[in-house]
Amino acid sequence: MRIIAGSLRSRTLQAPPGLATRPTSDRLRETLFNVLAPRIQGAVFLDLYAGSGAVGIEALSRGAAQAAFVERAPAALSVLRANLAKLGVTEGFRIHTSSVGAWLRKSCGEAKFDLVFLDPPYDEEQEYAATLSLLGGAAADRLALGALVIAEHRRKEHLEDRYGTLKRTRLLEQGDAGLSFFAASPNQIEG
Repeated sequence: MRIIAGSLRSRTLQAPPGLATRPTSDRLRETLFNVLAPRIQGAVFLDLYAGSGAVGIEALSRGAAQAAFVERAPAALSVLRANLAKLGVTEGFRIHTSSVGAWLRKSCGEAKFDLVFLDPPYDEEQEYAATLSLLGGAAADRLALGALVIAEHRRKEHLEDRYGTLKRTRLLEQGDAGLSFFAASPNQIEG
């Protein structure tokens, strides 16, 4: 794995050992960030189920102002911290060691997120609906006005077109993976 573009371009990243964490491929990350390019500069980015941190670190490399990583697996947290240290990234990020659901449910003093990426383990399919429902409902106040939520999933995995205030606006498929893009409905309550 490597950083595709930006200030950390071509620098390599570690991945957690084993199959519990499945890093987003370089090619899929490149596709994702080609779509996000007009929105990434100065954005506040949230990497849920962060694993190695590759997606959030890519966001920082490409000009995101801040990134928050949410991960609970000790092996993945260790690799995430090692990747940030190896790359010399010392500011502009926060690491939250919690389950995604618990973290989204608690109140937060952080900035609202412009871009949210989630990639739960494929064998935990229920996490997609649970997390997207929280982001489109009880945790919608975590999203900035005009926020975009992106879910990486198996191509054959069925995600709903709507989760509360979130509505799917785009689906990109590449190999066995899919990227579903959700935008908050115009009737989203500003917080």
